Amino acid sequence: MDVGLIVFGIAGLLTLVCFMPPLAARLKLPHSVLLAIVGCLLGILMHWHGWVPPVLGDLLATIDHFQISSDTFLMVFLPVLLFETSLSMNVRRLMDDLGPILLMAIVAVVVCTIVVGLALNAASNYGIIVCLLLGAIVATTDPVAVVSIFREVGAPKRLTTLVEGESLLNDAASIALYSVLVAALASGAMGHGGLSVSGVLGAFLHTFLGGGLAGYLMGRAACWLFTLLRGFPTAEITLTLSLAYLSFYIPEHYLNVSGVVATVIAGLVVGSTGRTRISPGTFEHLALAWNQFGFWANSLIFLLASMLIPRMMAHAGWFEMFMVLVVFVATLAARAVVVFGLLPLLRVMRMSSRVSTSYKSVMLWGGLRGAVSLALALAVIEKDAIPESVRQFVGVATTGFVLMTLFINGTTLRWLIGILGLNQLSPMERSLRNQALILALEDLQERTDEIARTDHIGSEASGRIHAVFDASLASVQDAQAAALTVEQRVLVGLAAVAQREQEMFFDILKAQIVDWRMAENLLARAERLEDSIRSHGLPGMQAAIEADVRYGRGFRIALRMYDLFGWQGWLARELAQRFAALMTKRSVAQQLIKFAHDELGPLLGEEAAQRVVDIHQRRLSLVENAMQALNLQYPSYAQWLQESYLGRVARELERRRYGAMQDQFLIGGEVYADLIQQLESRWQHIDRHPPLDMQMGAADLIKRVPLFEGLSAESQRAIGRLLRPRLALPDQSILERGSYGASMCFVASGAVAVHLPDGTAVELGSGEFFGELALLGERQVTPRVTSLGYSKLLMLSARDFDALLSQDADLRKRIEVVAKQRMRAIEVWKQFSQQPSPDGAAT
Repeated sequence: MDVGLIVFGIAGLLTLVCFMPPLAARLKLPHSVLLAIVGCLLGILMHWHGWVPPVLGDLLATIDHFQISSDTFLMVFLPVLLFETSLSMNVRRLMDDLGPILLMAIVAVVVCTIVVGLALNAASNYGIIVCLLLGAIVATTDPVAVVSIFREVGAPKRLTTLVEGESLLNDAASIALYSVLVAALASGAMGHGGLSVSGVLGAFLHTFLGGGLAGYLMGRAACWLFTLLRGFPTAEITLTLSLAYLSFYIPEHYLNVSGVVATVIAGLVVGSTGRTRISPGTFEHLALAWNQFGFWANSLIFLLASMLIPRMMAHAGWFEMFMVLVVFVATLAARAVVVFGLLPLLRVMRMSSRVSTSYKSVMLWGGLRGAVSLALALAVIEKDAIPESVRQFVGVATTGFVLMTLFINGTTLRWLIGILGLNQLSPMERSLRNQALILALEDLQERTDEIARTDHIGSEASGRIHAVFDASLASVQDAQAAALTVEQRVLVGLAAVAQREQEMFFDILKAQIVDWRMAENLLARAERLEDSIRSHGLPGMQAAIEADVRYGRGFRIALRMYDLFGWQGWLARELAQRFAALMTKRSVAQQLIKFAHDELGPLLGEEAAQRVVDIHQRRLSLVENAMQALNLQYPSYAQWLQESYLGRVARELERRRYGAMQDQFLIGGEVYADLIQQLESRWQHIDRHPPLDMQMGAADLIKRVPLFEGLSAESQRAIGRLLRPRLALPDQSILERGSYGASMCFVASGAVAVHLPDGTAVELGSGEFFGELALLGERQVTPRVTSLGYSKLLMLSARDFDALLSQDADLRKRIEVVAKQRMRAIEVWKQFSQQPSPDGAAT
């Protein structure tokens, strides 16, 4: 076919789809349903267009000559649709409902295949394998139809996540079953015992899990490549497009696993982690670009698939129509069994939170089918090895069933959601909306009055505009946020501040104040904070802010590796990351407190806003305490960190100033480029941070202990070979029932607290030691010792202690002097504690 005609046909179809969204909105039809109608009309006109004008006739003839195959749908359009939907999904919300989603995406497909297969087998004379094949084809809910309709009707977020997640992942289960069954049908394996439950299950697990692993690895690889393309937006967006196709094709054709699952997982990875790897400005354009890609693919796949419907239904008779009805009823019954029968079991087994009856009703009715089912049916029709009667039966039954779901379920889904009230705001949301409306209208009324005075607009005209605001204010004056309880307003405020925090961290990334690794960590923690508020309310917030300043898993592993093997590099990097993260959190927390005080007060009331401020003040205090402990131990690094932070802010302010000057045409592009080049040169030193010097070598730490002063260099080297450096974290227990075994500890820097049996504590600073009493035979005296900050210790085991004291009499004498003083103090305390109290009991 001539290339010019192909371009002419595609351009004509794209011109047609431009008018579908406004027309669907005017007709109050789902976009996908209108596309199906137009596609069917085009399919009819292509064979009867002699009466139309020449240009339109040539267009229809060109479209008629398109070679539309099942591979066209599966390889050209499906990757884009899957990637676009998964890219915009919230991974954390998806993981919250992973149990119900996998149940609907896997178990529901199997149940539908079996129920439809048995129903058709009982109602027709087709073999069981043909009936099961048809069941597998119609088991997949189409992501295009489902997602587009749910977005149009404004369904709740959780309901949208459940249905979108199911429609994204059930294609893999359906295609896996379809592949096994169609191969068995083509080879006649069903009659020779070649098909088994274990074989089908093994094939499915291999394709599903293998596809997930392949998609994850390819998504992570793409995120790594984004760091090499930073600053080139067109290249970054192009990489996401190529990833959508490569993650579909490579696993499918080279690894023999599910390309559908691989594409979905790759999209989820890029959507969750790519935000910090891609240039910040590019990520904002990426969503718009993929919305455009998705619109093209959505529209074309529905038009092209619907154009095949007249041809596939040409030989449909009353028996085939009856089979379509059987399929429709059987799929609804199978879906009802899963939604109302199996889904509640997940809550009983504590694998999922409760899914309401209204949600389940919409999930039942919202199982629309579309182009994916048509593509699988077309693939059966294209296989010459399958008997003609079977191909016709599969094509007609699938096409009729898809039309029924679109025109029955699709056109009534909006009505069902409205009847159930799922597109309505909750009482809390309505009250909050009314309060926001009041604040906005009052402010706008003042501003329009001021504009009227400034521009000398007549009093009559300005009065009419003023009256519009008065009428709107009067309609909502009695239903404002005061209807909410204080606790509800506090939760609303905390959720708003949490969302604001995420955007602030992203703004910090855009300003290049932190690198993508730290931004990824900060954004993840901010998302977990929002999830805790949404799931557990105020207690969840309290627990989350305490967890936010705790040491992460990577830090604890690095500390353990240092204790075991003396690796300082990893631990130093983790300390430096914690240092920078705490400083960023402190800056953000201070801004959040101001945001809560200034913005939430008018919206939620002063009492609720003050409670939100108090909670974040406590959070700021926790961050500052953790920061102070590091500042005291590493003052030079803290100073550099402050310099770097301020320098990065200054660099961004300077960059914005030059950009504003260019936008105002004060400078040209050449001058702007030269200024940016000078800017980068001027501030490049702030990106070269020095390593965190932990000074954890035994030789360096020994010099800080006064007990070892005056010893010969040989003695110090001998001691250095026995002592093991340790880093104790703030509030970490050092010696509590022999945390490090029977050991003696020297405090090289920092301070520790020795907790005595009477509840008091003694602080030991640099140069002091503890634990020697247990090594000198007083093992019943094992007080609990905790670090007051980041303390650097020198640990001496019992065996090395004996060896050291036997070799150095002077050192033994020094230690024994201190030990005797402490033993004398313990004896005095024991005598005092055993004296009878005035009432006759021992104190």
